[in-house]
This record gives sequence, structure tokens and C-alpha cells, in this order.
Amino acid sequence: MAVRTGVLPDRYADPRLIGRGGMGEIYLAEDTELARKVVVKMLDARLAGQEDLRRRFRREALTAAKLTGQPHIIAIYDVGESNGRPFIVMEYLSGGSLADRARAGPVSPDEALQWLEQAAEALDAAHQRGVVHRDVKPANLLFSERGELEVADFGIARAIDDTAGMTLAGTVMGTAGYLAPEQARGEPAGPASDRYALGVVAYELLTGGRPFERGSETAEAAAHIHDPVPPPSERGVGLPRSVDPVFDRALAKDPGARYSSAKELVVALAMALRQEPTAPTRALPVTAPIAPARSPRTSGRPLWLMPLLVVGLLAALAGGGFAAYLATGGEDEPSKRPAKRAQPITVTQRETLPGATVVQTITTTLPSTTAPAPPPAPVPQASATVSVDEAVALTDQSTGYLRSGAWASAWSAVKPALAPLTGTYGDDFRYEAYAYYDAGKALAELGRCQKALRYLDRSESLQGSRSEIDEAQAQCGA
Repeated sequence: MAVRTGVLPDRYADPRLIGRGGMGEIYLAEDTELARKVVVKMLDARLAGQEDLRRRFRREALTAAKLTGQPHIIAIYDVGESNGRPFIVMEYLSGGSLADRARAGPVSPDEALQWLEQAAEALDAAHQRGVVHRDVKPANLLFSERGELEVADFGIARAIDDTAGMTLAGTVMGTAGYLAPEQARGEPAGPASDRYALGVVAYELLTGGRPFERGSETAEAAAHIHDPVPPPSERGVGLPRSVDPVFDRALAKDPGARYSSAKELVVALAMALRQEPTAPTRALPVTAPIAPARSPRTSGRPLWLMPLLVVGLLAALAGGGFAAYLATGGEDEPSKRPAKRAQPITVTQRETLPGATVVQTITTTLPSTTAPAPPPAPVPQASATVSVDEAVALTDQSTGYLRSGAWASAWSAVKPALAPLTGTYGDDFRYEAYAYYDAGKALAELGRCQKALRYLDRSESLQGSRSEIDEAQAQCGA
């Protein structure tokens, strides 16, 4: 659309109106000094009449400009005023928006993860520098000619949101479909609010719709506050159930219960999508948690778990410590085992499920002395192969298995997470307690109460008494 001259400074020639919103207009223009196309966002004339808002707009624009050069954040070239209206000049990206691509057709999980990872890198970089976006949505996630995703509009929503008296008709602070519950309640937004919105974007990419879509923006905002997260596995084609607990945390009503970084969210989602195959004939790697139907039990233990118990006893004898004892399936007290001469023993563990067979061979040597008694608190040895981010994702996956009654798979998933999470419990990071609860609950259901109670006691010592811990302990007669 042609625009009358004088709207922008002469440096920005041939401005063309390409968008309009509650905050103002968006122009595509030619920067005559640098010979390049730019996008100019100009504050609406109604809002520009408020001196306090103009100052805030300029301040936030300058703050956002400091992010220029950070990965996957759109560059800001200029901040100024024209005819009393503040404007921001930013990089022009010709690849369209994520909203455009999502409307064009289904998005594969690999594509979605690639884009989410780039957005997460931008958000984490901004948060580390004290900048909150407040309006993360597909329309603000833009693509370059090379297909790289960049996040736009840092700071603009804050300039509006922080200004008293902003009740003009048609002015929406943020976008209802992506508002975190605290924003929908009118409370201050923080980094956790941006991560919530990224979770909504991820949900939309994988399922084709937002989690709380309603007939009106008001109803959708209310749903963010009150309604539980609809399981994405029930909406997205081929999505495994292991993604459900990831979104339960990403879209938690309490900001403190969400992921501590955007990267952590994406890592958890990637692991959930990898860990549980959607096709029943796909081969399972030996390290992948397995979610079969409830197996028949013998003396309180599933039949397929018996080889693991044998391996567990051997590893506990060889390990010389409680960490090895906990990492295996052993239930007997080490102090009651007789000493044996050292000799190599090979154990082959085979597990067959419909369409998949997992074979694992373990060779260990029995020591010549009795293994030491375990210390009072279950603190596994640190793992060299599982990071804290991966441990968090495994704990989320374990929670999903618990909800579906797959006790053995819950234990398999959480077991490697215990060591890297030990010692990490804090005000903003409670996954050590969650992991120990998941382990205790799974083992209690499997009838392995001696170890289950140790894990449950550990979880209770970290987070205090909770009804779910009491119920799990009661299963073991405690």
C-alpha cells in the first residue's frame, strides 16, 4: 500500500505499509544510506500522544537493540522519532514467519525441533541479559533467506504492558493463544512466561493446534489459567505418550514449576520424541526405556525383570558401594552375601517384545571380599553419559510411564537420571526429589519395597511430606 511522504525520515524511502496492529503500523522501506531493505515499526498515533509511553517505547527499543548480534535475534538498526511518533528500524527477513509455514501444511517433528532450538537459543540469550519478550508467538518468529529462524519484537510488548492506563479499545497486551497464566491474570511477565509461550508454539507445531483454543480470546485466556493441559499424544498423529509430561511441565500454571531454560524444554521434548517409538516393529536400542503392557508377576516381580535382578546381584557384589547396588536390581543386603573367589561370569539378558528384541551381554567379576553395607542415604555415583538436562527429560518420561501404569519402564527411564540429579535440589530446581519419588513409586509397584522405601524417604527428606509419597510408602506397609 502506498504511503504518503513524511511518515518516516527521508533516509527511509518508498515506505510501504505491510501490517497494522494494536501498537501501530509496520512499513517496508529502503534505507538509502546503506542500500538495503528494512522494516520500520512505528508506534500508533493514539499511543504516541502519551509522553510516558513514548519514553518507555524508546527505552525498551534501545534495550532490545543491545541484543543485536546475539544468535537468532533479529537485528535492530535504528531507534528514533518522526513527527512525534517513536519508531524502530530492524532487519528485513524475506523468508516469512513461522505462522506462514505452519499454515502451509504439516510440520515434521525434526523441523519443529530445529526451529524450536533456534528460538530457545534466542530467548535464553535475551533472558541472560535481563530482557523479556512477553509476546512469543509464530508471527514473531521469522525466517531469513537461508531458512534460519530469528525472534523479532523484543521489548515492544513491555513498553505497552508497563504503561498505566493502557485500556484503548483494540489494544491487546500479548496474544491470548500464547499468554502464560500469570499474564492472563494481569501479573508481571518474566522469563518463565516466554518459556510458557514457546511451549504453546511447540504444542501447536506438533499437534496442529494450540492447547487451549476457544471461541474467543477471553475464553482462551481463561483456559490458560484454569484448564489442564490436553495430552498432545491424543491430538498429534504418531506422537508418543512420553511427550505428555514434557508439556505438563512446559505449560505448568506455576511459573516456578516450568523448565528453567528454553533449551532445557527443547532437550526434554527431543528426548521424549526419540525415546518411545510410534511403530510397533521398530527395533529398540538397549539404552531405550521400554513400555510394554503390564507383564505377569512372579513373587511381586515381572518375569522379564528376573535377568536384571541376577545382573544386579553380580554388579552389587562387584561395585563395592551403594551406588552400584542402587543402579542394579539387587534387594538382598550386601552384608549377608558370602565371600567368593574372583571369577569372570557372563550374563546374557534377552527381552522380546512384539516386533523388537533387545539383547545385552554383561561380563563381571565377583570379588573375594564381602561388599560393604550401604550408607543411609541413596546417593548414586555421578554418570558420565547422562547430563542434567537429559536426566530431567528422563524423569519427565518416567512420570509419563507411571501415569500409564508401565512401572518397569518408569524405573528403566528414571534409573540413569538419579546420579546426575543428586545434589541439585534447590528452590528453583526440584527434579532430584521428583526422580527419587518416581524411582520409589515404580519399585513399590514392582514389589521391591526395601529399595523403594529408601528412594521414597530420600524424596520426602528433600521436599517434605506429600500425599503421593505417603501412598507409595503405604503400598510397602510403611
